[in-house]
Amino acid sequence: MTAPVPDGPDLPDVPVAGEPDGPTAGSTATPPATPTPADIVSVVASGDDRAFEAGLRPRQLADFVGQQRVREQVALLLESALRRGRPPDHVLLSGPPGLGKTSLAMILAAELGAAIRLTSGPAIERAGDLVALLTSLAPGEVLFIDEIHRIARPAEELLYAAMEDFRVDVMLGKGAGATAIPLDVAPFTLVGATTRGGLLTGPLRDRFGFVGHLDFYAPAELEQVLTRSARLLGVPLRPDGGAEIAGRSRGTPRVANRLLRRVRDYAEVRADGIVTREVARAALAVYDVDELGLDRLDRAVLEALVRRFGGGPVGLSTLGVAVGEEPETVEEVAEPFLVREGLLARTPRGRVATPHGWHHLGLAPPEPRQPGPALFDLPAPAT
Repeated sequence: MTAPVPDGPDLPDVPVAGEPDGPTAGSTATPPATPTPADIVSVVASGDDRAFEAGLRPRQLADFVGQQRVREQVALLLESALRRGRPPDHVLLSGPPGLGKTSLAMILAAELGAAIRLTSGPAIERAGDLVALLTSLAPGEVLFIDEIHRIARPAEELLYAAMEDFRVDVMLGKGAGATAIPLDVAPFTLVGATTRGGLLTGPLRDRFGFVGHLDFYAPAELEQVLTRSARLLGVPLRPDGGAEIAGRSRGTPRVANRLLRRVRDYAEVRADGIVTREVARAALAVYDVDELGLDRLDRAVLEALVRRFGGGPVGLSTLGVAVGEEPETVEEVAEPFLVREGLLARTPRGRVATPHGWHHLGLAPPEPRQPGPALFDLPAPAT
């Protein structure tokens, strides 16, 4: 069943069905809990983030900030499909979370004037789940599957024929008496999103007519995102305040919008409500977000590596014990950003702090070790 998008200040004017991660239209959601400092710079969207982002999503491709190359490619894809009067090719969007893959999918549907059905790979556990979804699609509808690399293998194999021939084969019975019943599927456009493009199987990737990769945003682009979000939210944001927030947003619009909300709270409670550079700095200091965007866990990992272990190399398990976190948390939450910023390096012997990491903590890196004598080098004989 197709339901309208929840009302918001700037939403795509397109029907949406089956969005699994947020409150449904007309439902009464429980007020979100106050986020902890550890959640502030997380690129993973919470339920509160999804409800907030729904009101800020651009409704047209021209309103989408950043990703210039992908925007141009998607514009050509849409224009060509509209001129032919046929659904566009299937689209695969890859890249880190929080960069706008879902927004692009909704923009694509809005530009086509089509409905969009939202689901995720983990939600499709059986082939029957996918059959029910595909056979209920209207002609020209857009099907968006988030984290498509996590779709169940039987459902993925069923998706091949649906993408190529717009049909699915349903097996009835087992063994020698099994019968395949072909079911037609209305022409549709599949938009798949993934944060782990390397985990997609070759046959599935090859069936997408267009593959786009979203990169991290530059600070200037994030300032545009913040300016637009502040305007929609009615937050008086000064240019210097936007620049301060953008520089600590990890190149991710989702993080930038989350920081804007927290700075807005601080400005309303402890200042005059206007977000300036000084207000932004004071607010982000409360939430332990430093000049590069490192939070408490990031700094704890870097400081443990530098101050306790002399810069490394240190094993992941040892580093996890030193900061009081599971090794998986250190590897999946803190390390990606530290490595991307050049503060930490992964080596075969363990994690090593780079000179940039030492300087970020206000410390001088140690001098490079001088190579010792070779194993079989002998001292020169005395004369």
